[in-house]
Amino acid sequence: MSVAFWIIAAFISGSLPFSVWLGRLALQKDIRAYGDGNPGATNVFKAGGRWVGVLAVVLDALKGIIPVSLASMINGVQGWSLVAIALAPLFGHAFSPFLRFKGGKAVAVTFGVWIGLTLWHAPIVLGVMLFYWFKAVTISGWALLFALLSLLLYLLLIQAEWVWMTVWLGSTLLLVWKYRHDLRQPPGLRNRSAAA
Repeated sequence: MSVAFWIIAAFISGSLPFSVWLGRLALQKDIRAYGDGNPGATNVFKAGGRWVGVLAVVLDALKGIIPVSLASMINGVQGWSLVAIALAPLFGHAFSPFLRFKGGKAVAVTFGVWIGLTLWHAPIVLGVMLFYWFKAVTISGWALLFALLSLLLYLLLIQAEWVWMTVWLGSTLLLVWKYRHDLRQPPGLRNRSAAA
């Protein structure tokens, strides 16, 4: 299959708004009426669907895992072509044609893309660092940015291939854009003594 096929398939995969569909089918709610109005898995949880939210996270991650792993492991796609395929689900999710190009923030899909690229190690580093930074700072956009910078440090330490570094750059720029309103505020540290 051609690289163009994989890029289009990856974009379409990313654009499928599972969280919105699950909200309608399982909760009979428009999840965009909750939280920050984002059509993503976090607002499925906020709409009252704990297990539906878990399913939404899994499905959103699969939108990145499936096209990236199939293209790289089965078709042997590498180089700039793999970069484009890895970024396509993120842009599909963030600018979904199914939602008039007003998509989600692409965090779960980002994890899926990193699973597709590296299997376990990059997603574990990103997940641990995201958990830490969510506990450390008050603004979620800053927590995500610090987690991504922590992932960058890890990628530099292991001397990751340029394809991974380029995917990191593209995904970080997209996530910075999606969280631009958060990033206009100072990050703010959480008061650990009050939380204890």
